[in-house]
Amino acid sequence: MTQDRLDQLTLRLEEAVDKLRGIPVGVELVDDDELVRQRIAEAVRSARELRAMHPVGSTDKGRQEQKSRRTVLDALQRGMAMRTIVHASVLNDPGKAARIRELHSSGDFHRVVDEPIQQMLVFDRSVAFVRTTPVAYSPGALLIRQPSLISILIDLFELTWSRARDVTEPVQRLTAREREVLGLIAEGRSNSAVARALSITEAAVGKHVASVFAKLELPVTEDVNRRVLAVLAYLRGTAR
Repeated sequence: MTQDRLDQLTLRLEEAVDKLRGIPVGVELVDDDELVRQRIAEAVRSARELRAMHPVGSTDKGRQEQKSRRTVLDALQRGMAMRTIVHASVLNDPGKAARIRELHSSGDFHRVVDEPIQQMLVFDRSVAFVRTTPVAYSPGALLIRQPSLISILIDLFELTWSRARDVTEPVQRLTAREREVLGLIAEGRSNSAVARALSITEAAVGKHVASVFAKLELPVTEDVNRRVLAVLAYLRGTAR
């Protein structure tokens, strides 16, 4: 997202809030997490489209996680269109990464970003949920029905979606350390320079590089430079 576009969105939000001062606004504070889940479930039952952003993975475990997954799959089956943006750090957890890829293959299309994002759900163009405070796992949510505010949230989602990368891109299979190593290589650093920057041995860097080559399925031939190909894959995945 360009700074100019972000500034425009910020100005629109400020103007919308200004106009709404002192008059009833379609914003409701729901400070009980169980009630938030109930309100979201109500929206899921009738909505045709969902836009979502998640800076961190779900804390659901066991039966709760299975129920959550089943709810998403049922909504997809009845025809709801879903797009979800997650922060790259979520994919560092193998369990969460596997769940995200399962949902993606089922039709809840996911993209990944590296920049900070806030948790948000927007159902159709009628209702949105955002955290009361912009802190991961903080309790409560704002339930928004005010059209101009929802329009701004949708614009923010679409701008973020347009620059995000697909969750199935090969670079997403790398671990956090492997992405860190590849990022330094993309800056033109040698293995020894990467080792110094990360305070690890050069042999460890070599192992990470070999793992990157394998995960990106780069061929071993005299005609190609796998280091260059790895950097190109990294740039395609993060620099757009």
